[in-house]
Amino acid sequence: MSRQFSNAALNYPASGIRKMFDLATKYPDAIKLTVGEPNFDTPAYIKEAAKKAMDAGETHYSPNAGMNVLREAIAKKYASYDAGYTADNVIVTVGAMEGLMLTMLLILNPGDEILVPDPCFPNYYGQASLTGAQAKPVPTYEENDYRMMAADIEKCITPNTKALLLNSPCNPTGAVLTKEDILAIAEVVKKHDLWVLSDEPYDSIVYDGEKPFSIAQVPEVRDRVFVLNSFSKSYAMTGWRVGYVIAPSADCVKKMAQMNEAIASCVSSFSQVAAAEALKSTECVEQMVADYTRRRDILIDGINAIPGFSCKKSAGSFYAFANIKAFGKSSQEFAEELLTGAGVVTVPGSAFGDCGEGYLRLVFANSDENLKEAVRRIDAYVRKAYPDMK
Repeated sequence: MSRQFSNAALNYPASGIRKMFDLATKYPDAIKLTVGEPNFDTPAYIKEAAKKAMDAGETHYSPNAGMNVLREAIAKKYASYDAGYTADNVIVTVGAMEGLMLTMLLILNPGDEILVPDPCFPNYYGQASLTGAQAKPVPTYEENDYRMMAADIEKCITPNTKALLLNSPCNPTGAVLTKEDILAIAEVVKKHDLWVLSDEPYDSIVYDGEKPFSIAQVPEVRDRVFVLNSFSKSYAMTGWRVGYVIAPSADCVKKMAQMNEAIASCVSSFSQVAAAEALKSTECVEQMVADYTRRRDILIDGINAIPGFSCKKSAGSFYAFANIKAFGKSSQEFAEELLTGAGVVTVPGSAFGDCGEGYLRLVFANSDENLKEAVRRIDAYVRKAYPDMK
């Protein structure tokens, strides 16, 4: 037999986001509104905790499920869910990404389907494919503020459907599911006996008085819900790679920890100590959200003043999802046009699914100055290239 890559590697879907990153390397002066991470440094008290932990010898392997100091702190964070979560329900992972992978490996078999919102974070498709399962899109619509609706979910269920993935607040749309949305979705989940993965890395980044409601707060379905989260977005710790899964039972965690032994073994111990320290305060999170609120308004108000653009205010996350259908171009074509003509890098909505066609994702986790300049550049380009656009 000749040496060749596995089918899993050969069939792994390419990233439309990465395509724009690669194109942008040819334009070093372009303003990049593409990177989905905070533009803040990790707060000083968290870094100091990591330094102290290293000096104290926390530089060795930790248990596969994570250190108790962090698992207990995470369980305490979710006390308001009134779910009775303990450290035994928690596994610490290398970011929420590994948490998603471990959860899918735990519950999905080849041929199974997992429903995901469309548009969505494209890695969901690749991760499902690695288990032999298939991620199946559930369309979301601008007229519903891109929220995943129970009726649309039910239309997509087949005999092969085993799980549902929720992402609220959502990447790329900024949508936040309401309590009423979640309760209706919970009824569908019960009716069709589905597992639920609730991917919540932006749960702290919400605006205008929004308060995210998790499906893990619904007692009737809690025994089938996995909550996935991380410290990356809320605490500006993307490079630390600390995430976690809250599983419905200790047995789930035991099996996931066994698989983690073969995948990553564990998260670095000093990073876990720092993450536990992070949870002792939300002051830095509140300050970042205040800055994001201002930046959201700078970008979206500015974009809405440009002929041909229409963009709803994001309810959560740090993404704007702008409607560019008036230009009559595909989202990939128009994103490339803005790169070459305006010197602004965006991500075509088509990179996130078929329902993303006709939109661009723009990240407002950037400086006020860069956002204002990006708006100015796009506005100048559009008025010159599309003089008749209104």
